[in-house]
Amino acid sequence: MPYFDAASAAPLHPVARQALLAALDEGWADPARLHREGRRARLLLDAAREAAAEAVGCRPDELTFTSSGTRAVHSGISGALAGRRRVGRRLVVSAVEHSSVLHAAADHEDRGGTVARVPVERTGAVDAQTFGRALTEDTALACLQSASHEVGTEQPVAEAAGLCRAAGVPLLVDAAQSLAWGPVPEGWSLLAGSAHKWGGPAGVGLLAVRKGVRFAPQGPVDERESGRAPGFENLPAIVAAAASLRAVRAEADAEGARLRALVDRIRDRVPVLVPDVEVVGDPVRRLPHLVTFSCLYVDGETLLGELDRAGFSVSSGSSCTSSTLTPSHVLKAMGVLSEGNVRVSLPRGTTDEDVDRFLEVLPGLVAGVREKLDAPAAAAPSPAPDDSLVVDALGKRCPIPVIELAKVIGGVPVGATVTVLSDDEAARLDIPAWCAMREQEYVGEEPADRGAAYVVRRLS
Repeated sequence: MPYFDAASAAPLHPVARQALLAALDEGWADPARLHREGRRARLLLDAAREAAAEAVGCRPDELTFTSSGTRAVHSGISGALAGRRRVGRRLVVSAVEHSSVLHAAADHEDRGGTVARVPVERTGAVDAQTFGRALTEDTALACLQSASHEVGTEQPVAEAAGLCRAAGVPLLVDAAQSLAWGPVPEGWSLLAGSAHKWGGPAGVGLLAVRKGVRFAPQGPVDERESGRAPGFENLPAIVAAAASLRAVRAEADAEGARLRALVDRIRDRVPVLVPDVEVVGDPVRRLPHLVTFSCLYVDGETLLGELDRAGFSVSSGSSCTSSTLTPSHVLKAMGVLSEGNVRVSLPRGTTDEDVDRFLEVLPGLVAGVREKLDAPAAAAPSPAPDDSLVVDALGKRCPIPVIELAKVIGGVPVGATVTVLSDDEAARLDIPAWCAMREQEYVGEEPADRGAAYVVRRLS
């Protein structure tokens, strides 16, 4: 069964498995003790730190192992903000940061701080100059991911880091998705990563803090990990994480080129094989193993279930798979279609045959889901002109409001409007995206007694 969700968690690398088993026998003792077993454990911990620091591009004494990538992000943000509280309480983040960054930002706001969320372009990348203009005198910290977890777009880290350096603002980089493929460009001040993203065991993160960065760990501390990650280290998992990071880096050039070719095939073929599909993210500046596309008139959760039954494990950022039934914040910030969203992220070892079979089964599965939803098979017909219409889609979840819009748009004269009433938050994103795909005019949103009224003008 092809597993195409490496961006969530990569399969355990064989080197990680070997290192984990060996460290369970050799690294079970307390590395803080001076007896023979403790010294042996300390040697393993120091070696793992050196290997990880080499891969990250920092000094070993700048790197801390944490209990997860999320913990690394939260500790990095809180520590940097506390260390620079005399400068100000302003935090700058991109609108497409990982949820761990946005949760930390929301907590900062709850504690009286301010957060500036920098918008992104339709590719999912921030404009470096726009990011730089957000760096005011009272900015304590800026955060920018190296590459998107959801669409794979690489961010202009080097340019942003230069602007942060000129403004005297430290930059924290969430490098969880990109560390397997190479070091982050120079200029960052703090960096976070997560082992299960590169084929290490879950439960290990890393936080690097450059010397000279003002940093005050928050919460109770102890003598371990420079006071930045209290508690007994999970040494076997740390050893396996460092070993697997070194291993995937050694394979990165060859495996990255191979997976990029497979992703290119998916990017090129899906829009040809499946009507009404939008491939999102930057086509060039992107991670080699990840591609995201959205299918019009498709319920994302249903499509993922159909793919799972067909033997393919993929993920989605669509509103339909969210427990809150709200659109993905990444897709929303990009202004792209969120319904029927599929993220394919290929692990090491994915074969040509796996990708070919995925492309073979996908069109039929999408067509089946659309048929169940009574979606239009082609462009809406053009019956006798009628007055402008109002579509009541209240209480219905996307993609139903968009499907109802597509069914009736041909029933109004060119220049007339269709107003869609919807109380689903996803409609705010998906109706404008449908207009862009269908070359119709999105007039705007108007208040309504329930939800909102989305007005579309027929152009053709």
